[in-house]
Amino acid sequence: MTSAEKRPTASPGEPAPDFALPAIDGTGTISLADYRGRSPLFLALFVGLWCPFCRRAIAQIATTEPALKATGVETLCVVATSPENAQLYFRFRPTRLRMAADPGLTTHRAYGVPKPVPDPEFMQVLETVRINPEGMFPEPLPIAEAAQTVAKLDGYTENQTDHADMERQWPQLKGQFLIDRESIVRWANIEGGAEGAAGIGKFPSTGEILAAVQTMRVG
Repeated sequence: MTSAEKRPTASPGEPAPDFALPAIDGTGTISLADYRGRSPLFLALFVGLWCPFCRRAIAQIATTEPALKATGVETLCVVATSPENAQLYFRFRPTRLRMAADPGLTTHRAYGVPKPVPDPEFMQVLETVRINPEGMFPEPLPIAEAAQTVAKLDGYTENQTDHADMERQWPQLKGQFLIDRESIVRWANIEGGAEGAAGIGKFPSTGEILAAVQTMRVG
């Protein structure tokens, strides 16, 4: 996939880019400095709530977070929508995760999470590549059909903010980073980074994330 990112993806060994974002729960600002010198951080960068795979992954992280916390690693999810839109969503789907809002994708850009160019080649990929994230379908589906199927399964209806977010953000990819207490990136995972388009919609499992934490501790 041809990418239009402005900088290379933040890689292990590099200083993690600073950020300061509004907390979705309205309790102020969340920054990387909050964790520096205190605890490692698992940082998950999502696009807006229009993305059905993101909504599923956020729910998955909620089940992973206690295991991460038991190892001393804090968790932060960054969702690319307004705090108000996120508050509306999580009012009906409560979560104990710490979450920040970044509708402008500033953190994605800072961490170099790629945004593919929607050229004819990319559109052809969308039509031909089939995916089955986490084996949730009886058989792999084209990417657009898979996203529509998940949305239907979840019973989610997009609102005007979701539509506006999607128009501005698509086809931005997602990324996850493990950052140590000195604010150094120790592990990075980019959607589709290992499998190309076949990895769209996939999120690392709890086991994969905990294995990365162990590597960070040993390294």
